[in-house]
Amino acid sequence: MRLDAILRDPSAVYKRPDDILQDSNLNDDEKLEVLEQWEFDARELQVASDENMPGQQEAPLDEILAAKKKLRSRR
Repeated sequence: MRLDAILRDPSAVYKRPDDILQDSNLNDDEKLEVLEQWEFDARELQVASDENMPGQQEAPLDEILAAKKKLRSRR
């Protein structure tokens, strides 16, 4: 799958943020970019929820941040 398609909706491609770390088709920079997009999406959902406009699903923000930390520690 192409990176631009993944970036449109990382949660549609990966079940959990840690799955990104295991994807051998992406290099570490691409993995970080996907995690950062997922984090952005999660924060947007959080804002919408705070404004009483809940999204379709809860975004795993803590898991995303943990995956980013793991990825950075491998560098």
